[in-house]
Amino acid sequence: MEELFLAVGSVDPTAVINAVLRYVFPILALVILGRCAVSLLTFRKEPEIWAWLTGPDGARYSVTHWETLLGRARSCDVVLNHPTISRTHAVLTRYDDGSWTISDVGSKGGITVNHKSVSMEVVGFGDTIGLGGVEFQLEPISKKQEVQQASERTKAGYGMWPGVTLFWLTIFQVLAAFVLSLGNESTQIFPAFCLLIGLQWLLFGFTKILRRSGFEIEIIAFFLTTMGMAVIASDAPQELTKQLICLAAGIVVFLIVCWALRDLERAKKLRYLAVIGSLGLLAFNLVFGVEQFGARNWIYIGGISFQPSELVKICFLFVGASTLQRIMTKRNMFLFLVYSAMVCGCLVLMNDFGTALIFFAAFLVIAYMRSGNFATIALVVSATAMGGVMAARFRPHILRRFSAWGHVWENALTTGYQQTRAMMCIASGGLFGLGAGRGWLKYVGASDTDLVFAFVSEEWGLLLAIMLILAVVVLAAFVIRSAEVGRSSFYTIGACAAVAILLLQMMLNVFGTVDILPLTGVTFPFVSNGGSSLIACWGLLAFIKAADTRQNASFAVKLPSKRKMEEEALCNVSRGVCCCFWCSWV
Repeated sequence: MEELFLAVGSVDPTAVINAVLRYVFPILALVILGRCAVSLLTFRKEPEIWAWLTGPDGARYSVTHWETLLGRARSCDVVLNHPTISRTHAVLTRYDDGSWTISDVGSKGGITVNHKSVSMEVVGFGDTIGLGGVEFQLEPISKKQEVQQASERTKAGYGMWPGVTLFWLTIFQVLAAFVLSLGNESTQIFPAFCLLIGLQWLLFGFTKILRRSGFEIEIIAFFLTTMGMAVIASDAPQELTKQLICLAAGIVVFLIVCWALRDLERAKKLRYLAVIGSLGLLAFNLVFGVEQFGARNWIYIGGISFQPSELVKICFLFVGASTLQRIMTKRNMFLFLVYSAMVCGCLVLMNDFGTALIFFAAFLVIAYMRSGNFATIALVVSATAMGGVMAARFRPHILRRFSAWGHVWENALTTGYQQTRAMMCIASGGLFGLGAGRGWLKYVGASDTDLVFAFVSEEWGLLLAIMLILAVVVLAAFVIRSAEVGRSSFYTIGACAAVAILLLQMMLNVFGTVDILPLTGVTFPFVSNGGSSLIACWGLLAFIKAADTRQNASFAVKLPSKRKMEEEALCNVSRGVCCCFWCSWV
């Protein structure tokens, strides 16, 4: 506050505006993030019932997933306590068109459909399904149950309208563009932020056309992207156009992945293309890649540079979730393990160990969520640890890259130069920052990528920098809440792996900056300068969007046509009138 009074006394309009907005920005950020958090973290976790299984004793078991594991084990989605039923007996699968199949997963008693032995068969409502000699009947939910279930589910955006939150974000962006333009000779800043605002409102309007009311996930991504644009505007405004083009490309990738995830059968077919594409990109990188900062992970084509490993993240999740989404078997587990080893092996050969660690963490999340087998996971971790020891033995430069970890102040002029300057800038920025464009860290290498947390802390304040961390944490908490009532294990696995990648990237970036972890050169999601990273983050966001179980939120569920909804509403009104007439007559 002392700076504010000094600025007013000297009658410097620029300084006054900067001093005032230093305290306004954290408040606006808190409003934006708080509204999104309340909407995403307070919805009722009501599981959707898609069908019923009725047992021989009349007991009814609700089918709440699109892939339902049936058996005696507690880990099964529907637990059937009959001695002749295996621990994991069969999988009941629902498809996008409403059809169902039943598949045997190596049970001892086998399965039957209408008294005929099968290994996999299409089933319909009213059919009799035999599991180990015990017969169950597949029944639909009634219209009354469907209406009641819809009324109990939380509507996306209810109470915290996304349009209002987006309006506050727009105010934040306009003020940020204004303060960044003060004293800056670049003429690209204000137009770039106007285009950013236009892109986010265009996407919001598109979701409204599709009758989707949830937009909080996208708002968090746009908030983080806004801070990334602010960093670039302060450090290298000439790169704003490139980042905007990559943002537009990222939004297109987001919509394409959402479209692909909408049809699970289509997604399963596309996984083969994802395998070929990802391994092809990495192989091309190994042959034609250019080394920067010790890692050979850059490709230059006609003056355009990109990192193939960033785009491979989307393919990796696609392959992992679609391969394991039905039921874990030794065969597809082995194939996914081989694919993961090939991806991580390519990254190790490129010396891109930070990205390899991220892929390995994603593999652990995917494998554990489908297998639940600690022994298998422990074996993989042990084998990876041994591989790391061997790599360090035969490639000593790996250890040299981490030699400064924990000793940056002892080597402040050499290997610890970046981190010591970053920590000093965090301290000098205080809670509210020095003001947009007034930082010193921009003169240090990789300040807008590896050290971006310190960059934001210095110019915008530690409070706002912490809110960037909380934004990613909110997405993670939302995915964890949604996983409990997930429609499909495909969506649940994909979303959990996607948010694990975002979380790990954020932790490696922030903790590496302050020397809690080694500085691995990993970007902060959506914030760090880099087109490949931004596109990949928007692609990962599609997996989180698909897992949203709130009413009219996800693109994964096809909504009924407006005409059908109007007919049902008219029918419900007619029933209500008839009911009232009957009650009054009686």
